[in-house]
Amino acid sequence: MKPVIVVGYAALDHLYRIEAFPPKPTKVRALDHREDGGGAASNAASAIAMLGGTPRLWSRVGDDETGEKVRRALDRCGVDTAFVVACDGAITPTAAIVVDAKGERLVISEDDRVMPMDAGWLPLGQVASLGAVLSDLSWLEGTQAAFAEARRHGVPTVADIDLGGGILLERVIGLTDYAIFSAPAFEKFIDGADAGARFAALHARGVQHAGVTRGARGYLWSGRKGAGEQQSFAVPIVDTTGAGDAFHGVFALGIASGLSDTAAARAASAAAALKCRRLGARLGLPTAIELDAFLLEQTGEGLPEPLLAEGGLAAAADADA
Repeated sequence: MKPVIVVGYAALDHLYRIEAFPPKPTKVRALDHREDGGGAASNAASAIAMLGGTPRLWSRVGDDETGEKVRRALDRCGVDTAFVVACDGAITPTAAIVVDAKGERLVISEDDRVMPMDAGWLPLGQVASLGAVLSDLSWLEGTQAAFAEARRHGVPTVADIDLGGGILLERVIGLTDYAIFSAPAFEKFIDGADAGARFAALHARGVQHAGVTRGARGYLWSGRKGAGEQQSFAVPIVDTTGAGDAFHGVFALGIASGLSDTAAARAASAAAALKCRRLGARLGLPTAIELDAFLLEQTGEGLPEPLLAEGGLAAAADADA
């Protein structure tokens, strides 16, 4: 199956699980702690790799020890980091994430505001052979270069649009095929009396598929060939950190694999739910075997054939037959 390039954010997360947030500042003992890679694009690439896909991350980190930790975490997941560039003098972004017993979060992040923005070093010649390009819109220059090249070669482009990246949407909307919003970003950045009006406005701008992730309320979308609503899957919630990133990564892999919008949304929603079982953005990411079994249990229908092949399950099934 063709690779997926993911453009955007790479960071290191420090996660702490506590029983409850105190009513005022005080000392609180953590029930659990985890240090792992973070960042929307990096987490999405990791979700793709866990399912057996071939993600290539185009990103920037600092030339510091934290940047090395970010690279090692990605390598462990199977993400191609050949073009995760260490920028001289830059500081790798970090985040402190505190999660209570209900899964509610407090996120404190720090970004290097002088990270170089130039994208002239990107290997754009790779784009023609891709299945899809996904961006979290955190790096405008890189996204514009990759999306423009993808458009020239008919490669689908997928934009992950949250509150932070939504301010840049106007700069890339003309190159975006699949625009997937968080609920707050959908309401803030797209004008319209309701979801239908907002979807229509996006289609008028050339977007083929517009959707909004709504947490427990599922995924609502509208495409050129129809519309739909994917209900969320109920699981015990430990931590929702990275659930949206998992959704975007698996959705992009589904599009790269030739799935319909409905099938891609179904697989992505299940992957996002399973991620929430564990603390952190990466630890709960499902393998193809886990995702297939979960979908069979929940719906009576497992992973679509292209994603089974990505995870090696189709070959395994043939061998057992």
